Amino acid sequence: MNSTTKRILLVEDEKNIREAVTAYLEKEGYWVTAVEDGKDAIDEFGKHDFDTIILDLMLPKVSGEKVCKVIRDTSDVPIIMLTAKGEIEDRIIGLELGADDYLVKPFSPRELVARVRALLRRANSDREPLREAMEYGELTIDMSGHKVLVNGEEVDLTASEFKLLATLSRYPGRVYSRMELVEKVLGYDFEGYERTIDSHVKNLRAKLGDNPRDPKWLHTVHGVGYRFEDPSKGERG
Repeated sequence: MNSTTKRILLVEDEKNIREAVTAYLEKEGYWVTAVEDGKDAIDEFGKHDFDTIILDLMLPKVSGEKVCKVIRDTSDVPIIMLTAKGEIEDRIIGLELGADDYLVKPFSPRELVARVRALLRRANSDREPLREAMEYGELTIDMSGHKVLVNGEEVDLTASEFKLLATLSRYPGRVYSRMELVEKVLGYDFEGYERTIDSHVKNLRAKLGDNPRDPKWLHTVHGVGYRFEDPSKGERG
């Protein structure tokens, strides 16, 4: 594997799906480590640096939810969650655990490859300097360093959460619709997209300590979307 090859951890207990997805990913030039249960997933994650993780929700030994939590304790690597459950609430659970995207079974391996490609593009662009660090009261957003601090303490954000915060804070006071945020942050559209953005905002508020009933930074514009405010300058409109 050369230094530019992207490494993917695939965690899927169904052999036919695991083999089909592996074949499609390897055809695209990715290096794939495929395992069939949650325990092996955690073991492999501890041994190697992965660029993307494809994680089934229903796994033997250790659940996909638990695996996701373990990964998110130490890493913001992009995670695509696979689930046989089609209900919106089940999908939202995965996103609230820290997954960046989800696919409901049955799915097209080609669509999964496209999602992987989109996540890798986003992850790479997140590492590119956007502008200098910006301060909004107790909140510091270091675009080039890809760090966020509240009262001097670093906050652990996923790649999607950082991209969302960076997008909103770039133009304080500007209102972004959910569709705009999907396009700018996620780069694609899928069923339930409004709830996806809502989940990322909810996670951001919790991590930043931003009270949704009396927010400092992340404001809901009912019926439209969200806007970011600089509390040192007062709320606009």
